[in-house]
Amino acid sequence: MKLAVVVVSYNTRDLLDRCLAATLASAEASSLDNSQFQIVVVDNASVDGSAEMTAQRYPQVRLIASDSNLGFTGGNNLALALLGFSVSLPAGVERPALAQPDTRPDYVLLLNSDAEPVGDALGRMASFLETNPAAGICGPRLQYGDGRFQHSAFHYPDLFQTALGFFSFSRIRGAHRIHDSRLNGRYPARLWQSETPFRVDFVLGAAMMARGAAIVQVGGLDNDYYMYCEEIDWCMRMDDAGWGVFAIPAALVTHHAGQSSKQIRWQAYVRLWRSRLLLTAKHPQRYPPGYLYLMRGLIRFGSWWDMAGARRRFARGEITGAELAAELAAHAEVMRL
Repeated sequence: MKLAVVVVSYNTRDLLDRCLAATLASAEASSLDNSQFQIVVVDNASVDGSAEMTAQRYPQVRLIASDSNLGFTGGNNLALALLGFSVSLPAGVERPALAQPDTRPDYVLLLNSDAEPVGDALGRMASFLETNPAAGICGPRLQYGDGRFQHSAFHYPDLFQTALGFFSFSRIRGAHRIHDSRLNGRYPARLWQSETPFRVDFVLGAAMMARGAAIVQVGGLDNDYYMYCEEIDWCMRMDDAGWGVFAIPAALVTHHAGQSSKQIRWQAYVRLWRSRLLLTAKHPQRYPPGYLYLMRGLIRFGSWWDMAGARRRFARGEITGAELAAELAAHAEVMRL
């Protein structure tokens, strides 16, 4: 069994260090054969010394130091090409010369640089795919850095989830139950408390292991998604091709969440809604006629609502004029999508 772990990093040097150390420890705890296991790091033009740290501390890691930021999708696809998969690459990116189809891994884990496998998480996911040939992708149970539970698998997005992205129900009694319910795409906590794998619509891209044969069939991530929703699209395409997607509660990964995107908060916000609209447009068979029209209307109203809220916060002195301008510009751009 050949397993590869792909980590895409952007200015997360210290977290990347912890990620790589934890991944190597998990490989050892899982009794993975070193000759059959490899890690590929794609550094997206970081300026914090991430690439240099990786080269110095982890010489066993295959490092790709990109001259430009390829995003989550482009970085992962570049690594998949290096591993021998025939995937599409972003415009202007050359295919790695070392790509050799006959050395393709059986399984590939796409792992965020702010994520750390715990114990034998790698082995548990790989073993599940090894013994369940109809499964194309699986994901672990996630926890925050302080040990709190983090949802890591979801139902496909719908209009109610879109509304929750804008409107807060925090003043409603029992609002947390809405956010953690099926209405917001969540799976019941009881499923995560068991060690029994269960089928899901999609797993979070922070940590998802894919079968090599499934990647060969459906291709890599869609480069139209710079970041966000690429894992949903991938799982949809896997499902369309007959591959199952599963959550593995017994495999645990710590995820510090959003460490790259918070560096470009409002730019990431615009990309999030652009990707959500793109996902809906690319999969019309999953959404009824008129859905995209209703979604755009909801997004525009939600953006207007958030702009009004930002102006009120500025009037109360909670944000600066520069912060207000950046937020209003982001919402205005989302309204034009």
